[in-house]
Amino acid sequence: MALHQQLPFFNPNVPFSSLIQAGLLEGMSITVCGRVLPDAEAFVVNLYYGSDIALHVNPRYNGGFGYVTHNTLRNNAWGEEENKHETPFPRGQMFALQILVTHESYKISTNGKPLLEYKHRMPFSCVDRVHVDGMVELSLVAFQYLARHQSQQQMSEGLAEPHYAAAPGSFDQMVPYKCIINGGVQPGKVIIIHGVISPQAKRVWFTLRHKFGIAFDNCLCFDENVAVCNNYEDGKWGNEERSEFTLFKRGELLQVTIFCSRHGYEVFVNGEQTHTFSHRYTKLEEIDVLDIHGDVRLIFVQP
Repeated sequence: MALHQQLPFFNPNVPFSSLIQAGLLEGMSITVCGRVLPDAEAFVVNLYYGSDIALHVNPRYNGGFGYVTHNTLRNNAWGEEENKHETPFPRGQMFALQILVTHESYKISTNGKPLLEYKHRMPFSCVDRVHVDGMVELSLVAFQYLARHQSQQQMSEGLAEPHYAAAPGSFDQMVPYKCIINGGVQPGKVIIIHGVISPQAKRVWFTLRHKFGIAFDNCLCFDENVAVCNNYEDGKWGNEERSEFTLFKRGELLQVTIFCSRHGYEVFVNGEQTHTFSHRYTKLEEIDVLDIHGDVRLIFVQP
């Protein structure tokens, strides 16, 4: 059972600030997706408690050389900086930053690759707000928790980290793509998919499976300009739910976010909600496989 669910923010303005409903807990993940402006000098992602900053993530581009500073501000005094003298946030390119809260530290990753483990300098339970500012555009800010029954080893190893499909700007990783969803699809689960639709695309599928069938199948049919949602149980398909789409275009970037609520799957495309599919298979903890196939090249997937 999920501890809490908070809706993602799509295409928010910068500066961005939001309360974290119920505050931080061990096992919580915050994902920030966006694009660094081509002439960026710096941007920040901060976790606040009042006027204190428990975690300060600050990519900088002084003299054209990128590096990332991490720090804590307490009682109006900065602590000792922890720096990475390289940057996974190239100017003009998309990024996905994830902050995973563990008992000992924040595990910070970018585009699915570990960046830094930042030991807590003040209790993470005090944190109640996330703030993003600077020379960056945001496409998504999302919150979720790991399932309670995941092991401490999984959490310490950061197995909730996203999967990196290819370097930004390079689209060499082809589908089919399949991965395990640790803990299943619990309410509050957010699945994020970045990719590029093939110029001659006919079909793209995003599928959530369990060992007995398919709980949710979302097929984009480019020759008909419709999205078809369905499930597959007991050896047969259910009733199709079809809707027209205008947000998908061949040859263009694609961001799909699937948010699992208590009632169904809410699907967002490029920041706009396109449809909701009510749960037909209700044992959500058993839905533990994400499958992507069809005419798309993947950049980044957070299952």
